[in-house]
Amino acid sequence: MLVGGQSDMQVIAEASNGREAIAQFRAHRPDVTLMDLQMPEMNGLDAMIAIRGEFPDARIVVLTTYTGDVQALRALRAGAQAYLLKNLLHKELLDTIRAVHAGKKALSPEISYQLAEHTTDDALNSGEIDVLRLIAGGNANKEIAAHLSITEETVKSRVRNILAKLGANDRTHAAMIGLKRGIIEP
Repeated sequence: MLVGGQSDMQVIAEASNGREAIAQFRAHRPDVTLMDLQMPEMNGLDAMIAIRGEFPDARIVVLTTYTGDVQALRALRAGAQAYLLKNLLHKELLDTIRAVHAGKKALSPEISYQLAEHTTDDALNSGEIDVLRLIAGGNANKEIAAHLSITEETVKSRVRNILAKLGANDRTHAAMIGLKRGIIEP
């Protein structure tokens, strides 16, 4: 309704999942696409990667509830021109759509603060992320080792690295940080 009420904007299609978003983009080739990250069947990030792979000039604004800096970086690396949180004011959304249409990029202030805060952090590697994901699932070291086909000593080493890199006090704290920053998904 917000976009439809603007004299210089028009909604030309809607989609309820990532696969529909790709199909609608192919059919209508919108000037600017608003994309949520959390959708059924295919998430918004994968849909955006598919769209940008086929249409490299696609202009996409991510509109989400995810405040994590890692999730925002993934979206920006996948080609999003803007990353906005759904709690923003209507005027900010409209201004961002117009800015992206004009070729500019934009970030919600909360996201820019998080990106600035974590820019120099050591990133977790894929093995550490796998361990963190399993920690968040409530698994003990022995279960993690069996699931990943690694030794318990390797798991303990990765847990130490995770705690150090995230500045976490313990495994639970690390899992909470991982979820908050978008390193792992709920």
